Amino acid sequence: MAERKLILAFETSCDETSVAVVEDGTKILSNIVATQIDSHQRFGGVVPEVASRHHIEWITRCIDQALAEAGVDYSDLMAVAVTYGPGLVGSLLVGVTAAKVVAWAHQLPLVPVNHMAGHLYAARFVGEFKYPQMALLVSGGHTELVYMPREHEYEIIGETRDDAAGEAYDKIGRVLGVNYPAGKTIDEWAAQGQDTFHFPRAMEKEDNLDFSFSGLKSAFINTVHNADQRGEELNKFDLAASFQQSVVDVLAEKTLRALDQYPVKQLILAGGVAANHGLRTRLDREMAKHYPDVLMLQAPLKLCGDNAAMIGAAAAVNYQHGDRAALDLNAVPGLMFDRMKSM
Repeated sequence: MAERKLILAFETSCDETSVAVVEDGTKILSNIVATQIDSHQRFGGVVPEVASRHHIEWITRCIDQALAEAGVDYSDLMAVAVTYGPGLVGSLLVGVTAAKVVAWAHQLPLVPVNHMAGHLYAARFVGEFKYPQMALLVSGGHTELVYMPREHEYEIIGETRDDAAGEAYDKIGRVLGVNYPAGKTIDEWAAQGQDTFHFPRAMEKEDNLDFSFSGLKSAFINTVHNADQRGEELNKFDLAASFQQSVVDVLAEKTLRALDQYPVKQLILAGGVAANHGLRTRLDREMAKHYPDVLMLQAPLKLCGDNAAMIGAAAAVNYQHGDRAALDLNAVPGLMFDRMKSM
């Protein structure tokens, strides 16, 4: 077995082709990301067939670049890791197939990784994890609160019932003429506006930890369309600020309520929307005020999006716990953590 604990990790769950070499689950030796944003912008979102084709074109180049940048060869590796779900089935299959080929050809263990666990473990590059722990995972396809009583155990205690937060950002971005992905631009506009429209805070006061953003999206779209019909021009900065304030209020309220119900040592903020300045600022303020003894670890901005380094970090933990996949590993597009039973 290799002396150094090096893992070659693959991430192709959506529209980023990424391969990384991670050491000990905490040190990034390389993290190659081939983005497809330019290809999907004209469609206003990710086209699965287009994404799959790009993954096929880029995967071997990313492998070569990741190994070269890390200064290692296949013989130096301890294992190969890959995202096998959730995600777009065609995209996932490209990464799974490539990882299986490398594992078979070089007689290396194959470690399966849940994409959302990868997002969570992106925060491991910031600091050591302590348990029990809570994570707010907010991305384009998922919004969920995950409770971890101990390492390698994940239990969903709250999740979106419809649109994810990031998905809602992209949908209202199209209404405002913002290119996909819209989150960064909406966040920047929100900083220049005020919450003058007071959009609904769906499920904020309900006795559960779930989320819903489809009603907010509809209210936003109706407001803009009604103004268009009247020939009225609305302030785009105030629209962005009002939308974001609604999202942030609900995310913060549910997260604080979760911390009341499940005492933890740490709160992890991760996923693509975790890069949102408004959300980070709000949670920083609320945690300092209400939970000064709970350390909040935020995934590094450069690792909030999909990338293979986070998969390598999660894989190191999976490897230690004996997670191995056979060469018949398949993509599981609807893969989920377990839902916690009522306490």
